[in-house]
Amino acid sequence: NKLSRSVELSGKSKSTLTNYARCLSHLALHFKCSPLELDQEQLLDYLHYQKNKHKTPSESFFKHTVYGLRYLYRIYDLPEHKAVLPTIERPKKLPVVLSKKEIKLLLKTPRLHKHRLMLALLYGCGLRCAELRNLYIKDVDMDRQQLHIRQGKGRKDRYVPLCDLLVRGTQQYLISERPVQWLFNGNDREGKRVGLSSRGVQWVVKQTRKQSGIQKEVTTHILRHSYATHLLETGTDIRHIQ
Repeated sequence: NKLSRSVELSGKSKSTLTNYARCLSHLALHFKCSPLELDQEQLLDYLHYQKNKHKTPSESFFKHTVYGLRYLYRIYDLPEHKAVLPTIERPKKLPVVLSKKEIKLLLKTPRLHKHRLMLALLYGCGLRCAELRNLYIKDVDMDRQQLHIRQGKGRKDRYVPLCDLLVRGTQQYLISERPVQWLFNGNDREGKRVGLSSRGVQWVVKQTRKQSGIQKEVTTHILRHSYATHLLETGTDIRHIQ
């Protein structure tokens, strides 16, 4: 449909399309008509309903409903004043940063070599979750000590350096685990090799935090943020980090 085509042509991720479509579908089912046919009062009533539907309403669902509507109006060239949608305020939270001591504890906690390497690459290369999942074996250049990141955020390719420790750890992992195609294989689907799922990466991070006894929140993004912070603390130029 038009929404799907526009999102894909704009370069937005599939998860963005999924979130917009899911929220707009809920809206259409609620009123049993297209969101384009709703007036401002109906939309505000629905958003108010979503805010009060649960004791702890989903902030992401509310946010994607508003963003999805704005995007829908834009691609159908409707006037902005058709509906004055609420402004989404960004939460003012201080970022979580793990200390170097906590990072060392986290990296030595997993029993499986595969899980230790996953965490080491997330932190040591500042990778996003999707970038880790999409790594192919051929993307690891041992000789040049570089990792080729294909189609990262904004659909941009880039190279990130691999330290000696990560090179040795990756070499040992390839010999012992013998992955096929992807650096980290997931479960087979209908006999086909697949890459690791997002849920699989998140599970490894969550379980490792729990087993390590670290009290701070730990996510793939926090590992990436900690990597950048530690580089800053050691005097690395911010433009190089970017």
